[in-house]
Amino acid sequence: MINPMRSTKNVAKALAMTTTLAAMGCAPEPEVKQPNIILFLVDDMGWQDTSVPFWTEKTPFNERYRTPNMERLAAQGVKFTQAYANSVCSPTRTSLMTGMNAARHRVTNWTLNRNQTTDSPDEVLELPVWNANGLQPVDSIENGLHATTLPQLLRENGYFTIHCGKAHWGAYDTPGADPLNLGFDVNIAGHAAGGLGSYLGEKNFGNAEKGVVTRPWGVPGLDKYHGDSIFITEALTREAIAALDQSRESGKPFYLYMSHYAVHVPMEPDARFIDRYREMGLPESEARYASMVEGMDKSLGDLMDYLDDKDIADNTVVIFMSDNGGLSAAGRGGEPHTHNWPLRSGKGSAYEGGIREPMIVKWPGTAAPGTECGEYLIIEDFFPTILEMAGVKSYETVQTVDGVSFMPLLTNQAPASPDRDLYWHFPNKWGSSGPGIGTTSSIRSGDWKLVYWYKDQSFELYNITNDIGETDNRAESEPEKVKEMAVKLGTYLRSVGADRPSLKATGLPVPWPDEAI
Repeated sequence: MINPMRSTKNVAKALAMTTTLAAMGCAPEPEVKQPNIILFLVDDMGWQDTSVPFWTEKTPFNERYRTPNMERLAAQGVKFTQAYANSVCSPTRTSLMTGMNAARHRVTNWTLNRNQTTDSPDEVLELPVWNANGLQPVDSIENGLHATTLPQLLRENGYFTIHCGKAHWGAYDTPGADPLNLGFDVNIAGHAAGGLGSYLGEKNFGNAEKGVVTRPWGVPGLDKYHGDSIFITEALTREAIAALDQSRESGKPFYLYMSHYAVHVPMEPDARFIDRYREMGLPESEARYASMVEGMDKSLGDLMDYLDDKDIADNTVVIFMSDNGGLSAAGRGGEPHTHNWPLRSGKGSAYEGGIREPMIVKWPGTAAPGTECGEYLIIEDFFPTILEMAGVKSYETVQTVDGVSFMPLLTNQAPASPDRDLYWHFPNKWGSSGPGIGTTSSIRSGDWKLVYWYKDQSFELYNITNDIGETDNRAESEPEKVKEMAVKLGTYLRSVGADRPSLKATGLPVPWPDEAI
C-alpha cells in the first residue's frame, strides 16, 4: 500500500521559503538535511523506574532511582505521560518495526524457537496458533509475519542503519532472527533471544566459552569483552559509538536503534552504581535493579555527550521508550505487583502498569524543550512518525500500517487523532500470574478503558483519567459504556483478522467482546 507522509512543520516552512527565493532568482533551492535519529529502547523499564516524574507528582520511586540523563533529555525535549506499548516484548518490537497493531500482525507473545509457542497451558482455554516465528523479511516462513520494516525504508531513503543490543524479532533458525535481514547495515549483539544469560563480561554474557554462542541466552558478537569486568550495558554503548563513527565516515545520516538488554532479568549488579543502592537499605534484588537502571541512564548520557562532542546534537532526534511495563510479578523485592505504583500491576498485565511507558523525544528546533504532552499514543505510531521525521513522504509496504504519526504532538499543533481509540490484544497466556495477567483484549477510548477476559467472558471498565490505579471497576454501574466499547473492540478485532482462543469444554471459539454482552 502507499502511505502519504506529511513533512514536518519546520521542513515545510523551509521548503516554502527556499522555493519562493528560487522563483525570485534570489537563491537556489537547497535539499533539506535529514536528521540523524536515535531510538533508545529499554527492556522491561516501568513508568516509574526513573527520577523523571511521569505522573502529576513525584513518587517514592522517582526518589529512589537516579537517572540524571533522562532528566537532561526531558529538559531538552517533550515528555509524554500517556505513551503505550504492549504488555510483553515481541508484540511491541514487531509493532515498532511494522506500524501494525498486535491484533493484526499476530506476533502476540514473546518469540524464541522456530514453530514453538511460548504460551503457558491453560485449563479452560485452547490458545490459538499465532505467529510464533515472528517478523520475517520473506513470505515463506510458516507462522511468521512478512512485512516491510522501518530500517529497510530508512536505508532505502539514504540512512545508515545500526542495530545495537536486543533484537528479538524472528525465532531461531529463521531469517528474521538476524537484524541484517531486516534492514540494518550493522548488527551488534542482536539475535533471536529476548533475554540474556548474564550481563557480566566475567560470565561471557551468558556464553559457556569465548567465541561460541550458547543457545538460547548467550549474547553473540561481544567476544572481545569476554572475561572482562564490564557490564553489557557499557559494552553495547562503546560498540554503538564505534558504529556511529563508521556512519559518519559514510557521509549518510544515521538511524541508531539502541535496544538495551537492561533492565530485563537476571538481576545482576552493575558494579559502577550498586553501592549507593545497597547503602539505601534496599533489598538486594532492588539494589541490583536500581544499579541496572542507572547504568542504562549512563548509556543515554554517553550517547548525548557523543552528539555534543561531534557537534551534531542540533541535527539529531533522540527518542526514549520502553517496550513494556516494569516487571513486578516475580523476581523483585517487596510486594509483587506494586513496583509501578500508582499504576496497577506490571509486565504481562492488561492494566496500566503493564502497558504505560516512560517516553521522551528531543528534536532541536522542532520539539519545544522542557514541555509535556498528556495525549495518548501507542507503539505502532513510531513507524510513521520516524519516517516523517526522516522526510520520507511516501513509501510502499506489504502490510497495512495502523500507526498514526504523533508529529502534531511534537510540534504542538493538535492531538494526533482527537477521537482515536487504542487497542491491545493478548489471546495468549504469559508465564506469571497476577492482576490483569491473562488472556485479554482491551480498548482505550478517551477517558475510558475496557478489559475483556476470554476465560469467563467478563468485563472491567475504568475511567483512567480519574482512576489511574484502576481500583474502581465501573462495568456494573455503566452498562451502556461497556456495550459501546465492547462493540468497538469486537468490530476492530474482526476487521484485522485477530486470533482468539476456544473453550476446551465445547471446542467452540470464545465469543468476541460484543457477542459476550
